[in-house]
Amino acid sequence: LRGSKSFTAALPTEAERNGHGLAYKSVSVGHLEAAPLSPSRLSLGRASSTATSTAAPDQGRPRDYLVLAMFSCFCPVWPINIVALVFSIMSRNSGQQGDLDGARRLGRMARLLSIVSIVLGTIIIVLYIALSVRGKISF
Repeated sequence: LRGSKSFTAALPTEAERNGHGLAYKSVSVGHLEAAPLSPSRLSLGRASSTATSTAAPDQGRPRDYLVLAMFSCFCPVWPINIVALVFSIMSRNSGQQGDLDGARRLGRMARLLSIVSIVLGTIIIVLYIALSVRGKISF
């Protein structure tokens, strides 16, 4: 006896009925609609030609604001800008794994924290310069 590589899956929209009122569709194992994304298949090497030909264009990909987060690390508000950098990296990873909503959410949080860090850092630098100049000038 030779085993079959097909199986039966229940689909409610199928017109075929089996006598019990349930819809079934026969599907071959080799013709599944989409392969599951597995983190174990990720590699640092060059992507195969099949992965690059079926990949979605980068136009719909959410921004991760990594450059803005790295720029904010030069401001003297280190806890906030380090968290912004972490959110930015998490946004990039989510986008690469296909979680576009999570990538957008994390990217917005990275942008917000980066802007807050830059604004607070600028205020701290301006206050420091103003107080140091004021302390050196004596009347």
